[in-house]
Parts: sequence; structure tokens; C-alpha cells
Amino acid sequence: MTLRRPRPAVWNHSQLSLLLLGVATGLTTLICFILFLFITLDLPDISTLDSYQPAQTTLIYDDQGAVVERVFHENRVVVPLGQLPEQLPQAFIAAEDARFYDHGGVDAWSIVRALIHNLRSGERRQGGSTITQQVARALLLSREKTYTRKIREAILAYRIDRRLSKEEILHIYLNHIYLGSGAYGVEAAAQTYFGKSAAELNLAEISLLAGLPQAPSRYTPFRQYTLAKRRQAYVLNRMAEEGYITPTGARRAYLHPLLWAPPQSIAPENGYFLQQVKNQVEQRYGRQLLYEGGLRIYTSLDQELQRSAAKAVEQGIRDWEKRRRGAQATERPQAALIAMESKTGLVKAVSGGIDFNESQFDRAIQARRQPGSAFKPIIYAAALEKGMTPADIIIDEPISLRGAGPRQVWEPRNFGNRFHGPTTLRDGLVYSRNIVTIKILQQIGIRPVVELARRLGISSPLTDNLSLALGSSELSMLELTAAYAAFANGGMGQQPAFIKSIKDRRGLLLEQARPGTTRALDQRTAYQVTRLLEGVIKEGTGRGVSSLGIPAAGKTGTTDRYMDAWFIGYSPELVAGVWVGFDRMTTLGSDEGGGRTAAPIWLAFMREAKGQLAAAEFPRPPGVVLMPINNAIGDSEEEGARISWEAFRTDNLPPALLAPPPAPTEAERGLPAEG
Repeated sequence: MTLRRPRPAVWNHSQLSLLLLGVATGLTTLICFILFLFITLDLPDISTLDSYQPAQTTLIYDDQGAVVERVFHENRVVVPLGQLPEQLPQAFIAAEDARFYDHGGVDAWSIVRALIHNLRSGERRQGGSTITQQVARALLLSREKTYTRKIREAILAYRIDRRLSKEEILHIYLNHIYLGSGAYGVEAAAQTYFGKSAAELNLAEISLLAGLPQAPSRYTPFRQYTLAKRRQAYVLNRMAEEGYITPTGARRAYLHPLLWAPPQSIAPENGYFLQQVKNQVEQRYGRQLLYEGGLRIYTSLDQELQRSAAKAVEQGIRDWEKRRRGAQATERPQAALIAMESKTGLVKAVSGGIDFNESQFDRAIQARRQPGSAFKPIIYAAALEKGMTPADIIIDEPISLRGAGPRQVWEPRNFGNRFHGPTTLRDGLVYSRNIVTIKILQQIGIRPVVELARRLGISSPLTDNLSLALGSSELSMLELTAAYAAFANGGMGQQPAFIKSIKDRRGLLLEQARPGTTRALDQRTAYQVTRLLEGVIKEGTGRGVSSLGIPAAGKTGTTDRYMDAWFIGYSPELVAGVWVGFDRMTTLGSDEGGGRTAAPIWLAFMREAKGQLAAAEFPRPPGVVLMPINNAIGDSEEEGARISWEAFRTDNLPPALLAPPPAPTEAERGLPAEG
């Protein structure tokens, strides 16, 4: 018998299909496993979510606690979940992830539903992402639309769901999600769209915000109101379907009027002040903390005074243009004003130019210009410290001094090239006599003046020659105005401050402004200077502001060829400085000096500020008496410049005044106004 070899088995179609399916399944499983390992090894660490600290908006407040600017890279204000209305998270859950509390970070049914929709449409319009997946994408992944990213997103969402509670996930989501118009999170969105906090939102406003995450730019109500309302209706219907609200409540919310917030912008008059605040914070804490740290910066900005400052500066330049209409001026000059409290040093208003939007260069703080005669009060204060008195006599006469070079001669002149012979120290300041001031500086020396200027807070380099008497050293208006504040504050110097306090995102105090007063000069000397500067306003070079109506002291300043015009003055509570000039160092025009050009700006500002100020006199300290002196001892022709009641230290009375004077009448206590 011949044995036949068995015929090889023939695979039928079904068996072959099963074999191929098994092989494909195995390969697919292997590939998926390898891909899973590859993706898993490259996934970011989710432990960073345990201490969720995203970039937050820094808020800057004025002195009344109103927000005046938001500083950010991402406009976000984090709020605890417990501070939000109950319907707010419900609206987002109903619209974005109805099974949020039931799934484990990934909702398989939502993925299948999205896949079917995409296959039917032929496009990837739906992703089926849960709220947890959106958190994973926003914080840990890019926004590229690839299946690899979706797998990574799903794995991360699963891990996040295992690590964090649902409330923690929802807290991150509601504070991190982008909601259009530059707003991140529900708090910033509530402020952006409705001008209120998220805690104050009603159902109509909540449902509109909850419709934004799917496509913030598409559904923004500022540009696409119809689409935004359509999306709002969808959210309200979903809330009703999920049982969060009734159908009647949904209809009422849909019909409820929406009141939009005005566009958030910086008031232009606040620009210079806020620029200085941001510069200081960035220098102390760094740019990242300023723009991402969620700081709360409380400033001394008085917006009412700031508006008055900007208005006065603009009007002053307009008045100059009217006067110079025939001079064919090709450009406008600039002007600056700064005001601060004399007792605290807190800066209340800054106008560093006529238009912040055109030029951010701050002429009140950054610029260095010659102050001219506005520096003279420091010379006279040093003289009084060295034992001189308001009654001392100085001869006002032509003088010739050695110049800068070996053969150069300096022959300073008074304004108008007039000389007045024997002149009291008092008249030397009241009428801003250059020769008198130079002789005083010769008598007391330059060093005492420089030392006093440093004590008063002036840090700029000072000229080491007699031209210092004429204000030849370039200073900032901030430091010179702060020096005058010490005269108003009884000789106590204050460091100018723009910031009252700063808190971090948790509310912890980072810094607190405390008056850092230092004794700059004796309070009796400070009062003597103030009394002299009251005379400047009542009858001297600053008499153009004598109509203010409250006690005030101040000094004009004009530089060579009328390139700079100054006026710095103060009441017992507020000191303000004004400067006018061209950036390119050219003349303002004939007679455009401190009294004509800068003083009216100061007066306009102080008239607006007067309502906040007391009408009290400057307090006279112990050890000072008011005594009459005769100023008409030379060829002075100023009407009324004869008898004035000046302040003398009781331990430094001139021999001619040692006899007790009669008590001054009310009329004598003041100074006669020039006719």
C-alpha cells in the first residue's frame, strides 16, 4: 500500500481574515503600547497644578481706592471658587462638559460623538474635550490640532482627575480659560464686559460668558452680538436641560438687558503719574512680578487734582500761543506741573508734558533744566542759617568778577539792568535781585548752600562758583519742588513718594510708605523763608498769583534768554511746581518769564485745589517774632516797599530792632499789595 502524503491545509477566506485581523490587532496593540510609552515619557509634570499660580494682572489704585490701570501680559484676576455665584460654574459645566462630575477626566461618549460628527462633516470641528482636558491643554500643552496632542491631552486629563478634586479642577478652569477681548478667567471677563466683579454677575451675564470658551473671537459680544446672543441661548437651554434653572428662568435671562462696560483705558492725564509708578515697581521687584505677579499697588494719585493739573498746563500753553501769535512760532513749548503734600511728601499729581500720548518724556521728573531765580530761596535760607536777618543791608550795585578763564570777566546784571543801592535782604529775595543774591553767596560761601541743598533733597550736581546764585545748575522739578516742601513743613524734609503701599497676590504687605522726615533746617529759619516768599507773592515778582485767596508763598524763576520759566509755590498743605520751556532749549520769547508764563499755570491749578485746602496761616514756631523793617533805604521805587513785618529769631535780633516793637495790627501783619 502506498501512503499518500497529506495535502497541506487550505486556508479559507474566513480563517485568513481572522488571522490577518489577529495580526493587525497585535501590531496595533504593540504600536499603541509603544506610542503610549513614548508619549508618557514625554508628558509634562502635573505636580505644578498643586500650587496653581498663573500670571495675574497687577492693579494700580488711586488714593480713593479706584482702579486706574491694569498691568499684565495676560489680563487675569484669580478668585476662589467659593466667591463665585453658584450658577456661574453650573453654566460652564452645562455648556462645556455636562458629565464633568461623572467621568474620570476623559469622557468616552463625548469623544465618540465628536468622532461621528467629524466623520460626517469631513472636518475636525468637534474635539469632545472635557473641562479637565481643557485644563491640561491650557496649562501643559500647545494648542496644535493633532491626534498625538489629543492622546497626550487625554492621558494628562486622566492623571489630573486622579490628583485633584473636581472643585480644584473647576477653580483652575474658571480662572484660566480665555474668554476673549484680552480677558483670561471669569473675573477679568466680568470686568471687561460688564464693569463688575464676577461675584456680582446675574444669570444673563453668566450665560453669555459661559458661551465664549468654544470660540472667544467668534462669539465676542463687542463685535458679534447676534452670534453671542445665539450662543447665550444655547447655554441657557443646556442649563435648563440639566436642571440648573427652569425654562422660564432661561427665557427671562435671555430677555434681560445687558449693560456693557466702557472700554478699559488709561485716562490720558494719568499717564505720567502711572509711568513713574510702574518704573519704580519694576526697579524694585522686576518686570515679571509687575506684569504677572498680581500685585496691588496703592498710590497717592488724586485724580481730581490730576485733571486740574492737566487742564492748567494745557490752558497755559494756549495762552502763550495767543500772546506769541505774531511771532510765527513753529512749535508749541512744553510745560510740566508736579504737586505734593508738604507734610507727607506724597505726590498727588504729575503732568510731565502737554500730551502723554505724543511724548512720554516726563519733564517734571526726568528733565534737568536751570531753575534760574527759583533756586534763590535756598541761598537765602543758608544765609539766615549763617546768622543774617531779613533786615541786613546789601549794596545793589554793578560788580565785576573773575570769569571762567584767566582773562574773562563776569559782570552780572539785575533784570532790566537796574541797580537799587542799599537793599534789605528781604527785598533781595522779594524782588529777585541778582547782585544782592551774589553778594550774599560771596559772604556766606558756596559750601553751606550746597550742604543745605543736599539736606533739602537736591541730589543733582551743583555749580561750584558764584553763578549758583542765579540758578545755573540744572535740576529736576521734582527735587526742587520737594525742597520747597521743607520750607512749608517747618524745615522737615520728605522723600517724594508716589506709592503708599504694595501687596502681593495673597494680600500680604510688601511695602508701606512711612513718612521718612528728616530735619533739613531749623523750623524758625524755615518760617523766615516762608515769610519772605509770602512777600514775593503779595508784592514781588510773583504778585500775579496774589489773587489766590489763601495764604501762599512762592518764587518765580527765569533763565537766560527766557529759555525756562518757573514758579514753585505752596500753601501750608500743598506745594506745586511749574516749568515751561522748549525741549530743544530755545527762547520762549521776550518777557516770557516765570511771572508771566509759569505763575498763571500754578494759579489756575491752585484755584482748583483750593477747595481741598484749609485757609489757615502758616504756623509760626516758638522763638520767632514779627518785627517791622524799613525797606525804602535805597532808591527803591516799588510802591509799598517801605515797611514790612518780617520774621526774626529771638536769639538773632539786629541791634536796631532790640527794643520791643508795638504789636502789629491786622493790616500790618500782612504786606501791602503793589498798585
